Amino acid sequence: MSRVLLTGATGLVGGELLRLLIDDPRISEIIAPTRRPLPAMRKVINPVEEDLTDVLRPLDQPLDQVFCCLGTTLKRAGSKPAFVHVDYTLVVDTALTGRRLGATHMLVVSAHLANSRSPFFYNRVKGEMENSLRQQGWPRLTLIRPSLLLGERDEQRRGESLMAPLFSLLPGNWRAVAARDVARAMWQQAFTPATEPVTVVESAQIPRDQRR
Repeated sequence: MSRVLLTGATGLVGGELLRLLIDDPRISEIIAPTRRPLPAMRKVINPVEEDLTDVLRPLDQPLDQVFCCLGTTLKRAGSKPAFVHVDYTLVVDTALTGRRLGATHMLVVSAHLANSRSPFFYNRVKGEMENSLRQQGWPRLTLIRPSLLLGERDEQRRGESLMAPLFSLLPGNWRAVAARDVARAMWQQAFTPATEPVTVVESAQIPRDQRR
């Protein structure tokens, strides 16, 4: 039975993953800190604070696995520093908390074309985040790199809505992927044996549910 930490549970991928973890009998407890309260759910401990760091710092019970689905956009964040805080600082803080509490596997949603040397700000921050997690010395680290995410969001992102039909037709790693498929890939990776300490799952490698 695993005790896990999940950050980003109110997001597109995080919400889908939370449901999978609740239904999995191998999971005994889910610590899911959020900025706004979640509905009451079995297995879920939901500390609520405006700043995630304020929740992570006092956690002291052992963990087995850590899932991070945090992510925003530059427009929603409002500034580059605010974007970095969510997509880099809070992700790294989540991972450091997991290491401190004995977790052996970190799984995180990154992005297609994540690269610390990218000329594009978004991809560069994602790449820097990945590098920081690699340097933490995780026994096992899984990086999921989806392309444009599809799904029902609480807020409308006009740019993504306009691009979704195009990205759904693109080949390989550029093809848009449903948030539920990303969540399922994370869940499957959590219980799939690995041959290497770091596993990178590119967007084209994420299994698509063809029943939709």
